[in-house]
Amino acid sequence: MESPLGPVLIRGTEKGITTVDFFEAKLANQSAIPACLKEGVRQLTAYFHGDLQAFDLTLDWEGTPFQQEVWKKLLDIPFGKTAAYLDIAKKIGNPKAVRAVGSANGQNKIAIIVPCHRVIGSNGNLTGYAGGLSKKRWLLAFERSQIQPTLF
Repeated sequence: MESPLGPVLIRGTEKGITTVDFFEAKLANQSAIPACLKEGVRQLTAYFHGDLQAFDLTLDWEGTPFQQEVWKKLLDIPFGKTAAYLDIAKKIGNPKAVRAVGSANGQNKIAIIVPCHRVIGSNGNLTGYAGGLSKKRWLLAFERSQIQPTLF
């Protein structure tokens, strides 16, 4: 599908989405999208239009049990917010696993939907992103721009 960040490739099985990734090639005919992925395209399109902040999709995780545990915690990071790798390590009950959490985060194949872009360094700096730091920066700024300020 086309996105504001360029072409996005969505792969999956009948069980659910397995991959959302950025790529540089020209998109193929979109009429060939399997029925099981059309909802993913619909929700990602709504996300990029600012109409969706939480995805409701079936995912077909492809990773170790530890990676899957980390990725499930990423789903808890609210739209427009960030968390540090240490925060995620604490959430899984292993505060010393910061590097392992970083590695698992980097192996996430379901970009945007599993929001690994919302994970930053403990010092507040942006850290690596498989799609590149410019895409991570864009996604974080986009999400923040969609949040309505609240008065207290």
